[in-house]
Amino acid sequence: MTVAPDFFETEPRNWRARLAVSVEVMRELSRVTDPQEMYAIFARRMAQLFPVSRHLTLSRRGLRHPDYRVARFSMWKDPVNPWKESHRLPVHHGGLLAELLYGDQPRIIDNLVVDPDDPAAEYLAGQRSLLAVPHYDNGVSQNMLVLTREDTESFPRERVADLVLLSNLFTRATQTVVLSQAVKEAYDGLDYELRSIAEIQKSLLPAEKPKVPGLDVAVHYQTAKRAGGDYYDFFPLPNDRLGVLIADASGHGAPAAVLMAVAHSIAHTRVEHPQRPGEFLTYMNAHLTRRYTRPTGSFMTAFYAVFDPMNATLSYASAGHNPPRLLRCADGFKLALNRAQKLPLGIKPDEVYLEQTVPLLPGDQVVFFTDGVIEAVNTDGDVFGSARIDEELATCLPTAAALLRAILATHTLFTAGTTPADDRTLVVVKRL
Repeated sequence: MTVAPDFFETEPRNWRARLAVSVEVMRELSRVTDPQEMYAIFARRMAQLFPVSRHLTLSRRGLRHPDYRVARFSMWKDPVNPWKESHRLPVHHGGLLAELLYGDQPRIIDNLVVDPDDPAAEYLAGQRSLLAVPHYDNGVSQNMLVLTREDTESFPRERVADLVLLSNLFTRATQTVVLSQAVKEAYDGLDYELRSIAEIQKSLLPAEKPKVPGLDVAVHYQTAKRAGGDYYDFFPLPNDRLGVLIADASGHGAPAAVLMAVAHSIAHTRVEHPQRPGEFLTYMNAHLTRRYTRPTGSFMTAFYAVFDPMNATLSYASAGHNPPRLLRCADGFKLALNRAQKLPLGIKPDEVYLEQTVPLLPGDQVVFFTDGVIEAVNTDGDVFGSARIDEELATCLPTAAALLRAILATHTLFTAGTTPADDRTLVVVKRL
């Protein structure tokens, strides 16, 4: 490194040298992310720019007056990392260094004399002048850099302001790095937990599509985050019937995923087959409300339908969920399954859910979805809505998978350039 003739000399003739040194130091510091390494670089550079006999760093964090901790000392043969080895740092009580640290002001001592009984004696022995530079945090000198030289009156007053500014800016930079590392570690830990939750959640979903004579099924499931609150399930029933459940827990992320897991547990620990939609949602609601949702204020929308190809019927009940769309390919008849709406699950413990039954003819196709699908917006702020689902239904594609792909293609094109704000689940059932 080329050292400026006098880095702290602010005369106009010295500006090029000062600028060159500043750029070189900043370049080197910008390449490292470890605060201990940053300090080593800064200390080495400052030793070239402003040589001293000794330097030490004091800290009062977590301590009370007049206690202080020596975080660094240039004469230590085995340097301590104060961010990771704080337990190794010596703590002292009172004396000159405590007076300087708790004084909250820069200080110059031109003729240094230290009492042999002062805790500072072991650090300042043989030193005759001292410069104390406070490092402020929230307006208080939580830390302090102490520089010493062996000659008296060796710290020019005109350089103190630059030293205070430079030292404090560096300290703030290292604190930012430390905080960034802490945030990253916290994020990584949280991300690991959410990935684990997401894996558990996905294991609760059906491993494969149901195989029921006369019915064709396709599914799309996408969480906005690692874990989500959307839930779908299939229940093979006697006489070649199929129960289809779709639900959406309030909130997002881990809390919604936990509620989804609770709902799954309630649905699958029930002994009886869920053959009657209204009775099944009444059962789910009673258990959710009395044991889980009331203390937290959470809830879950749900829609349960039973397909009966043999008797050509579709029975359903709804707990505040978006009505699925039905289209009859034989005559183009469209229907929103909205005749059995009641409160979402988890709000009122004695809510009784009723059910409706509609004909289910060959070629009929039904699309179930969560609000993350129809409430998705494009870059202009327009909402996807259910009309676009109806348009794809009207094409009467031959399979459930083909219809699902068509809806997803339209949805992907519509939302291009946006980030999903909510979980998105689609279930398509077509009577062959």
